[in-house]
Amino acid sequence: MKKNIFNLIAVLMIFSSMIVNAQSFPEGTFPNEHNLDGAQWPRVDEKGNTYFRVYAPDAKKVQISFRGPMTREDDGYWTYVSPQPEAVGFHYYQLIIDSVYVADPATKSYYGMSKWVSAIEIPEGLPYDKTQNVPHGEIRMKKYWSEMTQTWRMCYVYTPPQYDEDTETRYPVLYLQHGGGEDETGWVFQGRMGDIMDNLIAEKKATPMIVVMDRGYASLPGSQPTPRVDNPGMNAFLAGASTPASSESRERAERPRPPRSMFRGVFPELLVKEIVPMIDASYRTKTDRENRAMAGLSMGGGHTFQVVMNNLDKFAYLGGFSGGAGSVAQIDQMYDGIFANPEKFNEQVKLMFLSIGSEERPERVKAFADALKNKGLQNIVYYESEGTAHEWLTWRRSLREFAPLLFK
Repeated sequence: MKKNIFNLIAVLMIFSSMIVNAQSFPEGTFPNEHNLDGAQWPRVDEKGNTYFRVYAPDAKKVQISFRGPMTREDDGYWTYVSPQPEAVGFHYYQLIIDSVYVADPATKSYYGMSKWVSAIEIPEGLPYDKTQNVPHGEIRMKKYWSEMTQTWRMCYVYTPPQYDEDTETRYPVLYLQHGGGEDETGWVFQGRMGDIMDNLIAEKKATPMIVVMDRGYASLPGSQPTPRVDNPGMNAFLAGASTPASSESRERAERPRPPRSMFRGVFPELLVKEIVPMIDASYRTKTDRENRAMAGLSMGGGHTFQVVMNNLDKFAYLGGFSGGAGSVAQIDQMYDGIFANPEKFNEQVKLMFLSIGSEERPERVKAFADALKNKGLQNIVYYESEGTAHEWLTWRRSLREFAPLLFK
């Protein structure tokens, strides 16, 4: 009898807990996919509305960057509900508690905007960048000494499935670069490069390849380093830097670019002189130009064009995702006039891929691609990501479209 009473009490407690939990969450919502394990906030619903809840009982004011002020509740919690659905994709944010910017302790943190920040994602609903039941490659951390910068550096290296089992096979290499304010972790975590490549390879859409992701900042000893978060110019950039959260705001603006000083440095030279030889010496690579490609987003797209177009003896493929396209007015003078020589270009460049989000003013990039094609240049591919701005969804989609075109 006593045992039955205890069992009944346990069932009632569980049932009561389920009711409380069900009532404590807005109907139809689910946890943000970037939450820590077990964390229930922030939340998202199927329409793309977002819901935030933060415990800060002693705070005078709490805001969410790029969104607005939170509302204080009687129990010490602060809440916020988006006034309209947010755009599909990955969005950075921070909490601003009494004027102090902090990452949300309930979510994973990502290096973006030159500091560690939180993220909320409105699911796209497609499987290409999700972990699936397919053979998986590995993402390795490779540390190396740079003679040019006199520093230890680190890159991430994706090796395809079966790399360790099939020890006789050699692979082509894609050098894949992040954008301004991010680092070598960007493509691994925000960009989901590993899942995208695993899925493409499993579907036999992409050639198995090694992918190298390095930090796109490098300074010679004694030179001024890349600006950091405590730099006034960088702070001004960060105050307004974000992918617009709503479809309406996307129509008005794209995410601001970093200060021009962020492009200063010797990374392009470092990649050619030190990183490529180090990778070739450390991994089973194919070392001819026809088996070497480079791509990057935003700032990384600029680096890609600098590296590849000035080193066509070493690279045959390049991709600029929201970055790298030049001015149509100067097209004949760029890169020693190669765009004015279709025969030479078509012989050396196996693929030039240009992509842009439809909401980040794509006219300039499309005009550049069209101008190249009109000059008789072949292997020019233009891709426009529908409904996206200067953001990770644009670049995930760009990688999905770009990788299958390599090493064919």
